[in-house]
This record gives sequence, C-alpha cells and structure tokens, in this order.
Amino acid sequence: MRKKLIVILGPTASGKTDLSIKLAKKFNGEIVSADSRQVYKGLDIGSGKITKSQMQSVPHHLLDVASPKRKFTVAQYQKLATKIIKNIQKRNKIPFLVGGTGFYIQSIVDGIVIPEVKPDWKLRKILGKKNITELYKMLKKLDPKRAESIDKQNPRRLIRAIEIILKTKKPIQKLKTNSQFDVLQIGIKKSPEKLKKLIHERLLKRIKGIVTEVKKLNRNGLSWKRLEEFGLEYRFVAQYLQEKPTYQKMADILEKEIWHFAKRQMTWFKRDGRIKWVNNYKEAGKLTKDFLN
Repeated sequence: MRKKLIVILGPTASGKTDLSIKLAKKFNGEIVSADSRQVYKGLDIGSGKITKSQMQSVPHHLLDVASPKRKFTVAQYQKLATKIIKNIQKRNKIPFLVGGTGFYIQSIVDGIVIPEVKPDWKLRKILGKKNITELYKMLKKLDPKRAESIDKQNPRRLIRAIEIILKTKKPIQKLKTNSQFDVLQIGIKKSPEKLKKLIHERLLKRIKGIVTEVKKLNRNGLSWKRLEEFGLEYRFVAQYLQEKPTYQKMADILEKEIWHFAKRQMTWFKRDGRIKWVNNYKEAGKLTKDFLN
C-alpha cells in the first residue's frame, strides 16, 4: 500500500506557510519545502523563507541544503525530497509537501522520471546568442506546459529546458512517471484582488530587508549575474544595486512581476484537476482528516 503524502500549494503570498503549520501541528506532521530558491543558503528574505520562531517547533526539511554558488537541479531535489518523505512516513508521521514551485511538486506527486541530460555546450552556445523573448517562444513551441511554469526572464533556465526537450524529444507531460505515494493536493484559493493586496503588503514589509540581503550575498562572492538568475526579487534588486532603475521604479516593476509570476503559478496548478481548492483552514482540515482516515 502506498503511504500518504499531503501537498499544500498555491501562488506566492497566498498563505501556504501558516496553513501548513496549523495542519502539521494538528495531524502530527513534518514539512518538506517545495521551493526552488529556499533550498539555497542565504536566500532568506527574498525567497520568503520561514524563520525558526515561525516554525513553532514543527520540523522543516529541504531549507538551506545547497550553496547558491552552485546550480541545484530538480533531479537533485526529487531524490532528496523522496528520501525525506519516506523517512517521515517510516516514523509514522505525516509529510506535508509545501510550496509554489510547480515542477518540484509534480516531480514528487507524479514521480516524473527525470532524464539524465548532460550539458551540450555546442547547443548552449547557439542558444546563448538568442534573447530571452526568442528563447521563451522556442520553449513555448516545444513544450507549452513547461513554458507555463518557468521563469521566462531567466535565460539559464530557458536554455536548460530547451536542451532537455531537444535531447529527450519529449515534453514534460510525456516523460515517464513512477508515483510512489497516495497524495492529497490542497490548493489555497484567493481572489485576484485579495492576492494582489497580499503581494503588495508582503513586498512592502520585506523590500528593505531584501536590498540588505542582496548586498550581503554580493559581498560574499555571488556575482550580480548569478543573483539575477535567482529571479524576481533577486533580479530586480541586483539591477537596482547596479544603478539601473531608481528605488521606486524597481519596487513598482518588482510588484508587477511578482503578480505576473503568481498568475503563471495559478495557470500551472489549474491544469491539475486533482487539486482540491480551499478558502480556509477549516476546509483544509476537513479534507486532511477525511484523507487520513
């Protein structure tokens, strides 16, 4: 019999952290992060990483497991997350997979068999001559589903996604799957107006801290180019610190881009008909209780 796994997902700023902690406390759970930036050490404020006090003694996994100087792949994530989830289950506790990185979540839920694709430097050189708009168009044509979830401003990620599909000749949804868990996926539903407001408030609260964090990361040896590869907050703050836009312009563009990102996350999630959408903790709690019984 496949062991149970509960996924808490939703767009950025929708309240995944609070909901997952309440559920994990009630149902004897531990939390496994599914966030492609929170795996990196030092990427704290910009990635919205939970603090020790916010954890309320609930064990959290897959935070700060990688050096920001090196690339951390979805294949590495899948391997580590699967091992941790099985370990939590072995201890008769409930694993809660929590995050907003659609591809990370799908890699676990569906057990996507991720092909080992070695870098093709010749191909990368050719693709490197294209701008991000051309790369995105190319990916959209080759694999529309992957294009939905990817950070379309990130040339490195776009090139890697194109490289994988050209080498495997298969889009994501055609890759082999080997699901190991009995899964309940709970999605947090927010109206566009409410989500916009939450994004605005959260950014207002964090922006000065993000600027300080990016300065520190750069002083500690992360190049501006590498910082920009972490997307959104890191990209726009790094550009601002290199004296590109003004502070206010940076903040305005960043807020707009976070909103676009949240919409892309929702497009990705809404394609999965298995997700149960909830408005509050009460609804999520009932779903969890029924699933575990």
